[in-house]
Amino acid sequence: MAKLLLIEDDRDLTKMVVQWLSMERHTVDVCHDGSEGLDFLLINQYELVIVDWDLPGMSGIDIVKEYRGKGGLLPIIFLTGKSSVEEKEAGLDTGADDYLTKPFSVKELAARIRALLRRPREVQSSHYKLGEVELDPKLHKVTKAGVDVHLSPKDFELLEFLMRHPDQIFSSDTLLTRLWPSDSEATSDALRSAIKRIRKKLNESIIENVPRIGYRIGSHSD
Repeated sequence: MAKLLLIEDDRDLTKMVVQWLSMERHTVDVCHDGSEGLDFLLINQYELVIVDWDLPGMSGIDIVKEYRGKGGLLPIIFLTGKSSVEEKEAGLDTGADDYLTKPFSVKELAARIRALLRRPREVQSSHYKLGEVELDPKLHKVTKAGVDVHLSPKDFELLEFLMRHPDQIFSSDTLLTRLWPSDSEATSDALRSAIKRIRKKLNESIIENVPRIGYRIGSHSD
């Protein structure tokens, strides 16, 4: 029914949760490390996130803070052994939508997931702006200093993806997997050509090359 992300380091609990949610026809990606979980959350598309509070690499609280700080809107459920009112308030104030204290019933978790998925989704940002460049996903329109710039559908998709994730570095493989799925033309040359066309039409620095890592758009690019 939905694609979910579970960030939880208790492997026995993870197995139990995944088995139950799979029976309810959900697809569940799993991360046992907080930093890896945030990467999954920012790069992939999900409908709901379940995150533990105490994690190796990065805490659940920090994951939610960073995700919400970047404009992330997905519903989030905390799973944790912390049970004080103050701790619950901290989790919810950070941006979580719901909270389950361990030990909990997996059946109750599934019910809460269903309730959150029934909520109307918040609308994503109507447009993205970076210096003189503005992109409107709904109108499929790009302008620079108020002047329309024509981009091919694939170049527009690439620019939109990067502008939705400012300051994040993406490898060539990640961009190809995300934007050229099941496409025989998904090659490094195709990606480089798309970036070259975007740079030519907008400016040379809007997409930055990060040596030996990948590409990014900076929030303060000229």
